Order: sequence, then C-alpha cells, then structure tokens
Amino acid sequence: MGYVMLQGGAEFGGHMKSSDQRAISLAGGLQAPVGIIPAAAAPDDNHLHAGRNGQQWFRNLGARDVSLIMVVDRASAKVPQFTTQIRNAKLIYMLGGFPAYLADVIRGSPCWHAMLAAFKRGAVLAGSSAGAMVLCDLLFNPGTKTLTDGLGLLPGCCVIPHHNTFGRQWLPQLQKDLPRATLIGIDEQTGMINDGTSGEWNIYGPGAVTIYRHNQVTRHFAGESFKGPVAAVTI
Repeated sequence: MGYVMLQGGAEFGGHMKSSDQRAISLAGGLQAPVGIIPAAAAPDDNHLHAGRNGQQWFRNLGARDVSLIMVVDRASAKVPQFTTQIRNAKLIYMLGGFPAYLADVIRGSPCWHAMLAAFKRGAVLAGSSAGAMVLCDLLFNPGTKTLTDGLGLLPGCCVIPHHNTFGRQWLPQLQKDLPRATLIGIDEQTGMINDGTSGEWNIYGPGAVTIYRHNQVTRHFAGESFKGPVAAVTI
C-alpha cells in the first residue's frame, strides 16, 4: 500500500518544500514519475496555468519526470492515455480549486481506478486544498455551503483546508452536520503524510494540523506525529 499526503492550500510555494520533498522520497526518489492532475482548476479556466506551475515546482525540487495529466472533465477522466499515465505514476498530485467539481470529475472514473491501482502498488496520492478534500468520505462545497460525497479513500473524515485563514469559518456547520466525523483542519503551506513507522501521520511545514474528534480538539505541528485515519482501498 502507498501513502497519502494532504496539504492545506497555497501549494507550490516555499514552505511546501518539506512535505513535497518527503512525498518525492516516498515515491522512490527524483527519478520517480510524478503526475499532476489539474481538474480542480478547470471551472475558472486556470487548469493549464496552475498545472504548469506544479510541473515547474516539482522540477525545481529535482524531480526529473513530471507530467501534466490533462484530466479536466468527465470525458478526459476516461481517456486511456491518461489512465495509463496515472497507473504508472509513483506520485499523483491533485491541485486546489473547486472541490465539488473535482469530485464529480474523478468519482468512479477510469482515472480514479487507475489512481487506486497505483496506490495499492505503493504510489503516493497527494492533494492540496480541493485535492485533499476529495480524498475523504465527504467534502464541504463552499459555493453551495452543502456537503457532497468525496472519493472515500479516508473513511469517516472531512478535510478543512486553509484552516488558519478562511477555512475555519466552515467549522461550526461541519461540527453540526458531521458530529461523528473526524474533521481535519490543515493550515496553508502545511502538509501531513501517513509515513510514520506504525502508520502515524507526520506534519510538515510552518503551520498546524488541528483534529476535531469526539468533542476533543488536538493540534499537531512539524516534527510531531499522531494516530489518524487509515486509508481504505476498494478496486
């Protein structure tokens, strides 16, 4: 089984270096193929620009094989060329943007099955902001202020990105609507990876990860680890 990296937003900036470098290492090193999926940025026609930023970022970190996989809608999520690229990637990164749109594009698609197959063989599945949100059971759609189904990789969880800025405003509604869920608040330019020796999650970056669970609140910072959600894979 592979690894999961969740980031709180403001990706491809200086403080994201530590988590992204760790993801590259877990993927197999600088020669490992990296695939960037820009679908979340498609609704405002920013997918090409944002995706190329991601390509340049990972190349600047030393990654030598970085592809922009142009999955941007339901039709492209079925393209055999893209599913093959995803299946062969060792680090698959979904960038931020519109979470509900991203979930609708990926959910149940051949590309999602390819992502799960890669993950089962040891790949890193990564996402920032919207890309992190969709990996959980449920996600909050800030446009409609409603909950919608995510991809279900992390059962019983809901990610709150940008937790140190505007994301925290979603908390009261999520605590009301999801009283039994584990809410994961991730600050911007901060990441968490389930790379601990016993499956613990480690924190990377300058901010905190705040866990809301069973009426308890805990905060974790870089250098700390904690017991968190366990990925569930069904193919």
